[in-house]
Amino acid sequence: MTVEIRVPVLGESVTEATVGQWFKKVGESVAKDEPLLELETDKVTLEVNASEAGRLEEIIVAEGEDVEVGALLGQIAEGATGSAPEEKKEAAKEEVAEKPATTPAPASKSEPAPAESPASSAKVDVLPAAQKLIDENNLDAGKIRGTGKDGRITKGDVLEALENGSASPTAPASDAAPAAAPAAPAPAAPSGPRAEEAREERVKMTRLRKSIAARLKDAQNTAAMLTTYNEVDMSAMLDLRAEYKELFQKKHGVKLGFMSFFTKACIAALQETPAVNAEIDGDDLVYKNYYNMGIAVGTDSGLVVPVLRDADKLSFAEVEKGIAELGKKARDGKLSMADLQGGTFTITNGGVYGSLMSSPILNPPQAAVLGMHKIQERPMVIKGEIKVRPMMYLALTYDHRIIDGKEAVTFLVRVKDALEDPQRLLLDL
Repeated sequence: MTVEIRVPVLGESVTEATVGQWFKKVGESVAKDEPLLELETDKVTLEVNASEAGRLEEIIVAEGEDVEVGALLGQIAEGATGSAPEEKKEAAKEEVAEKPATTPAPASKSEPAPAESPASSAKVDVLPAAQKLIDENNLDAGKIRGTGKDGRITKGDVLEALENGSASPTAPASDAAPAAAPAAPAPAAPSGPRAEEAREERVKMTRLRKSIAARLKDAQNTAAMLTTYNEVDMSAMLDLRAEYKELFQKKHGVKLGFMSFFTKACIAALQETPAVNAEIDGDDLVYKNYYNMGIAVGTDSGLVVPVLRDADKLSFAEVEKGIAELGKKARDGKLSMADLQGGTFTITNGGVYGSLMSSPILNPPQAAVLGMHKIQERPMVIKGEIKVRPMMYLALTYDHRIIDGKEAVTFLVRVKDALEDPQRLLLDL
């Protein structure tokens, strides 16, 4: 019986995806619920698992091709058995070892002996830009060491081979070889604009990266973005965290970080300034009476913003656990569509990368985003005395169509006050 592999329902408003990578090859065995391939959408990367055990019989859509929801990707022969790649290699080795050696018959003068194909002619993965250079210089790809992902050959690998001469040009076989062939001149290294192009690597933009670019540009073109800044003295929070972090982790099984304080401080400020927790829908302003906090996470694929739902109802420990879980899912590529939808306000932390100051861009359709930054000791005047304090710059980017300057500044000051006196958060002040 043949089982079809189809594109699953991808989530609200998502109708297309790109085939990122097949984990199995035709003829290989697959187990039930084993990942078969990876699909890239404009929001997340997700895996498609085998619904039944068997053998991968056919791959219909190749890597890099776009597909719609419900499209046929491949087929599994249910119950059939196949070989794993390593098993095939071992079987091939055993077959060669068991095959008796035979003495080849001398070739007749009228029939030239077939040329032995070198081992270097084995099939290797070559990126398109590298293949172009290989073809132009008539090189043997099998003699070039690939340093790209999964051993793929890049432009840089080909250029290196050209410089050290490790990949000698391939030549067509002839019936009679000349007694002494002149040494082939080394291929001329590209010069001018072509040399710069040879040192570049052109990679197709992923669907996620294209979506990020489109959303950020749309935010700039649509919203009336403005950023207001303030700074917060982190002394009280650092002291509180240092005093209770071991007891907190022992009791709750999670580290006491900064994000729970910032999340709680933002929720308190949002409750006081409802416009910051609103959005525009056509000619209407929609005020949200719930607090779904988006926490920006940087991944290898790009920036994603998973959502911590109803964060106002969570304790400090639950906030820390929720953020840690979302962050791990984001880095592992396990986020679902539901994890990325419904946010009302976003917090982004450039400080983990060393950023001292920045102006974050809105995450549409939200009306505001708070930017955290690096904690840095600076001299501050406190009651007429100069003292060193651990300071952090805060940046609130907001949509001026919804939020007035007074509301934006009030929000940021409330966040500052709560962070500089964390007991206010515990007493709901």
